[in-house]
Amino acid sequence: MAEQPIEEPEFDVFLSGLLFYDVVFAGLDQPPAPGTEVWTRGFGSGPGGIANFAVTLSRFGLRTSLAAAFGGDFHGDRCRQTLEESEGVDLSRSRRFPGWPMPVTASLAYNGDRALVTHGAPPPISADEMIGDPPRSRAAIVHIGPEPARWLEKSLAGGSLVFADVGWDPSQEWAPAVLGQVSLCHAFMPNADEAMSYTRTNRPQDALSRLGDLVPLAVITLGSNGAIAVDATTGDSASVSGLDLDVVDTTGAGDVFGASLVTATLAGWPLVQRLRFANLAAALSVGRIGGAPAAPGWAGVARWWHSVRTGREHHDLRRDYAFLDSVIPHEPFEG
Repeated sequence: MAEQPIEEPEFDVFLSGLLFYDVVFAGLDQPPAPGTEVWTRGFGSGPGGIANFAVTLSRFGLRTSLAAAFGGDFHGDRCRQTLEESEGVDLSRSRRFPGWPMPVTASLAYNGDRALVTHGAPPPISADEMIGDPPRSRAAIVHIGPEPARWLEKSLAGGSLVFADVGWDPSQEWAPAVLGQVSLCHAFMPNADEAMSYTRTNRPQDALSRLGDLVPLAVITLGSNGAIAVDATTGDSASVSGLDLDVVDTTGAGDVFGASLVTATLAGWPLVQRLRFANLAAALSVGRIGGAPAAPGWAGVARWWHSVRTGREHHDLRRDYAFLDSVIPHEPFEG
C-alpha cells in the first residue's frame, strides 16, 4: 500500500490569548502624582497583548493565525483592521462580539520600565469555545492561566510544538497549579519575577533548574540583563547579556522576545543563536513606542546588522551575531 502524503500544516504558528487596545505614553520623567497633569514626549496606540506575538511572527515571514475576541467598538475594529489588513495575520478563528467593549490598556513608560492600567471585562466565551478544532500548525503559542486550555491537547495531537507564556497574576498568589499545564508544552518563557514566583525560588538560575525539569525548553528573560535557557532536547544551556541600546518604551518587549524565539526555534538554530536573536529583537523594539507597532521584523534586524558590520567598533557584536549573514532574507520584509 502506498504511503499517504504527510499533510502540510496550514500555518507556521497558531496562537490564542487576550487582545487589548494599547495606548502608550512614553517619555515620562516620573509617574504622575495625584492632582497633577503630566505632558509626555511620546505617544502611540494599536493592538497589544497577544497581538504583540502575532505581529512579530508575521513580520518575520511566518504564516500566523490568531484566535482572539474583538470588541464590537471602535477599538476592536481598529485592532482587527490593523492585524488582518496591515500585518497579514489570519483571523478566521477570531470572533467579533457586538456589545462587548474591547479591553483598553494605558501604558506609562518611565525609568526604563512601564506601568499598566487596564479597563475591560473577560471575553463573552472561552478560547476553547471560540477555537473548536485548531488548525494544523508547526507551533502554537498560549498564555497559560489557572484554567486549562483544552485546545492545546488538540494542537499537540496535530504535531504542534507548544510555547507557553504567563501574564501578571493580580492576586500575586502565583498558584503552583499553573505549572501543571507546562507539562503539555515544548517551551516555557516567563520573565525572572514570574519564574521565581511560581517556583518559589530566589534566583533566576534556581528557577531555571526547576523549570528545566518540567519542560524540554525553559527560557527566562532578565530584562535589560539578557536571558538564560536550557534545552533538554539538545542538552545545551546558554545565557546572553543585554544589548546597550536606547530605551524609549518597554511595552511588549517580552512578547517580542517570545515570538522571536519561536521564529528561531522553528528555523532549527542552536540555542545560543536563538537567545541572541530574540534578545536583539526585543532590544530593538524598546527603541520605539508600543509593543506590536515596535516589532522590528527582518527589515529592522537587517538595518541594525548593517550598522554593526560597517561600524569601527562593536567587535564582540560582529562575532556574536555573524550568523545573521546567513539568515536575513536578501530582501527583508518591511517592519
